[in-house]
Amino acid sequence: MIKLGDYNTLKAIRRAEQGFYLEGDEASGDILLPNRYVPDGFPIGKEIEVFVYLDQEERLIATTEKPLAKVGEFASLEVAWINKYGAFLKWGLMKDLFCPFREQKQRMEVGKHYIVYVKEDEETHRLMATAKVEKHLVAAPASAGSVSSGFPAGPTEPLHHGDPCDCLVWQKTDLGFKAIINNRYQGQIYDNQIFQPLHSGNRLTAYIDHVRQDGKIDITLQPTGRQHTLDFAEVLLRYLYENDGYCDLGDKSDAELIYDRFKVSKKAYKKAIGDLYRRRLIVIEEEGIRLA
Repeated sequence: MIKLGDYNTLKAIRRAEQGFYLEGDEASGDILLPNRYVPDGFPIGKEIEVFVYLDQEERLIATTEKPLAKVGEFASLEVAWINKYGAFLKWGLMKDLFCPFREQKQRMEVGKHYIVYVKEDEETHRLMATAKVEKHLVAAPASAGSVSSGFPAGPTEPLHHGDPCDCLVWQKTDLGFKAIINNRYQGQIYDNQIFQPLHSGNRLTAYIDHVRQDGKIDITLQPTGRQHTLDFAEVLLRYLYENDGYCDLGDKSDAELIYDRFKVSKKAYKKAIGDLYRRRLIVIEEEGIRLA
């Protein structure tokens, strides 16, 4: 079955003036891969991975270009142009992605980026974007008796403290930033965990801190857990050896100074100091630390 708005591996069955036709299914028929996307020396009978979407005349068409998001994914997309029906977003393909006014939380403006979810319209079966992303988030697996988040129940795979996750920064709040985690859950990054400039649309690796009973996730931008402490402790020890055995940052130093130098949180820095001190490798002074 052909997956619209997704990647499909299809076989080339015949050549035409405008490109190769790839074998579809009974419902879709054969699908054109235009000449501009055909690799040099591509033969009849060979399979190729393509993205299938609709062209300007709403016909299935294949491309080897990779969009910024496929159906079922979230992305930060820029508005290319607007007409009386809605906005058209740049998503990396020849044809821009339509976001009707009814799917906008506020009227979109040309040149600005918005967090959207890509979906297939249930009525027209056209691909479209919606800025009402909350409707497409699910509750992360939590303990029995948890409070309802208002999101549908999500998959049941466990999420563990310290696990790395994909993080799409969503919007600023009084507490920090909302984020979309692993393309399905709502996350929160608190201000005291932020040691770098963040903006809506940033995509980065974050780490699970805590799955709340309401199905939302608290995340950090720094690795957590004992292994991270040990790893950074070795980095700090090497720094001391390379800098005459002294570091002028102690456990009372400003968090931003610590992050600027070592790219870790103050919490991680203090844990590494504690680890080195317990191993009797350093002494703690008033204004910093020194090799023992």
